[in-house]
Amino acid sequence: MSKKDIIILGIESSCDDTSAAILKNEAILSNEIAGQKVHEAYGGVVPELASRAHQQNILPVVDAAIKNAKIHISDIDAVAFTRGPGLLGSLIVGTSFAKSFALGLDIPIVEVNHMHGHVLAHFIDDIENNELKEKPSFPFLCLTVSGGHTQVVLVRDHLDMEVVGTTKDDAAGEAFDKTAKLLGLPYPGGPLIDKYAKEGDANAFKFTKPEMANFDFSFSGLKTNVLQFLQRETKKDKDFIEKRLPDICASLQKTIVDILFDKLIKAAKHYSINEIAIAGGVSANSGIRKRLLEEGEQRNWKTYIPKFEYCTDNAAMIAITGRFHYLNGKFADQSVTPQARMKI
Repeated sequence: MSKKDIIILGIESSCDDTSAAILKNEAILSNEIAGQKVHEAYGGVVPELASRAHQQNILPVVDAAIKNAKIHISDIDAVAFTRGPGLLGSLIVGTSFAKSFALGLDIPIVEVNHMHGHVLAHFIDDIENNELKEKPSFPFLCLTVSGGHTQVVLVRDHLDMEVVGTTKDDAAGEAFDKTAKLLGLPYPGGPLIDKYAKEGDANAFKFTKPEMANFDFSFSGLKTNVLQFLQRETKKDKDFIEKRLPDICASLQKTIVDILFDKLIKAAKHYSINEIAIAGGVSANSGIRKRLLEEGEQRNWKTYIPKFEYCTDNAAMIAITGRFHYLNGKFADQSVTPQARMKI
């Protein structure tokens, strides 16, 4: 192994997925994820159960990441971990493990902002059609959409980002999951809405698009609008949801995607930027991906879509972000503590 190679262990534990990844320079050697099915019965993530599951999963996941990367533990140069934002109990598990692991090996630790990680997932070396996939050029705009966050981020450099638009209430991911619950779909409901939407008519029903200033979002009014719509229609026909589920899902998804892209288009014009990326768990949604490609073609944007495995919470994105901190000498010390809320 070349002395120039930098090997980083990434650890992600912000919500209900325990993940560990090994990064060699900008290439991922392994990216292991242990999910938690226990939350399905509750219709959402239960923080106490999540932190307990992280405690059970973190050792096996890290061990698998090291073995599958085919490296020795002594090859690791630093440990990057998610400091926040996220569920505090879950973050404590990852932070404590990272600190202990690094202390035992006498190597540095690097704290990573979870949302920063989603954006920088685009800089992982990724082979597509036998070629290295192109990475965004600075500056670029990134629409970061997850269960807890919806942001338009102006990215000037790897470590220089500014949130220029954000949700003032629910995130887009919450809008998907909460409206899915109204439709009687199990948690997580977002992927199921996407699935049924492919079979429906996106123009069958019209839902509310809240007006917000600048590049900010709002989704709580949409949830209320859908609730009232369903109450009204099921009074007329108790089987309305079952009969029209694909059309409802398609119309709902179109509304959410429209809200997102109205602001993204506005921001791109304002900043005169044509380098446009998406990131975050909800960027796996087929409607969002399709719309980005359509807008890119129409508006002469250069568009960037992450692999599915780098959309949802994963340690690969934490490792690549940790690399840029490492190269800039930005290390944490053993007094570092997790933060449930963090700004980019």
